[in-house]
Amino acid sequence: MPTRVRRKLLSLLVASVSVLVTAGAAVAANGGFTPEAPHSPNAARISSAYYLILGFTAFIFVVVETLLVVFVWRYRSRSRDRTVEGAQVHGHTRLELIWTAGPVVILAVIASFVFYKLPGIANAPAASNPLRITVEGHQFYWQFDYPNGARSINELHVPVGRVVDLRVVSPDVIHSWWIPQLGGKVQAIPGRTNHIWFKADRAGTYEGQCAELCGPYHEAMRASVVAEPEQDYRAFITRTAAQTLGKQEFEGVCATCHGMQGQGGYGPALATNPILTQKAGLAAIVRNGRLRMPPVGDTWTQAQIDALAAYVSKNVYKGATSGG
Repeated sequence: MPTRVRRKLLSLLVASVSVLVTAGAAVAANGGFTPEAPHSPNAARISSAYYLILGFTAFIFVVVETLLVVFVWRYRSRSRDRTVEGAQVHGHTRLELIWTAGPVVILAVIASFVFYKLPGIANAPAASNPLRITVEGHQFYWQFDYPNGARSINELHVPVGRVVDLRVVSPDVIHSWWIPQLGGKVQAIPGRTNHIWFKADRAGTYEGQCAELCGPYHEAMRASVVAEPEQDYRAFITRTAAQTLGKQEFEGVCATCHGMQGQGGYGPALATNPILTQKAGLAAIVRNGRLRMPPVGDTWTQAQIDALAAYVSKNVYKGATSGG
């Protein structure tokens, strides 16, 4: 074999081994190649479908790449002159039937498995008495409305082991609700109501993010689901949610653009702006927006406006700057 060909084959082998080693490490550490560990029945079914397809594709990749290397080696020119044709290989009927029927069988298996899993992904268990919560996507935060009238921002609290039915809506643009460990994605579309469900199997905090490009600050639109014992959930929706509403609104909505201390960032500084002490002016800006700022609170209740005004006047406003 010519030295140049030998070097190319060696380089190809090294590159292939490097890719496989890197891929193995990434999969072992869940480097984005595999789903996060599921903690809801629908998420588990999605993961099962993913791994079935991954298994077939990995198998096909290995077979194809192995045959490619074998054929390159088997039918190399050796010492034959480049102008001389190699041995002619004619068709093989049985082999051609196999590689035609094989993909059909693989696709049929995948389709059958996916359609078998779909009902358990789309539909909550029968007679589950679900907890119904409204998820409202805004630029650029999530608002949650609980059955007793409580509201929270960006952090959804649910009891462990109970089916939760989410009613997903949006008053402005299209958003996408997605908590990977608790199920698939669902769009929040203006003028339309979509539904998704989950059932957290253990206590913990599950992170997610809006999966639809919804504006210039889309990447900051994060969400988390806190699964907790029933008594803790009840305490949150009856007391804690109302007590911390102003803090949730500022940190989950205003601070995204204006900074956690009102120091400014994507939006202007607020800490020395006296409008923070003027409830009517603050309400007008929050509900109607101004310049680049969207109307982030156009669906907020008066109780929410009051909670925000009380929080920012006490914890954010630092006093107006003196004139010079």
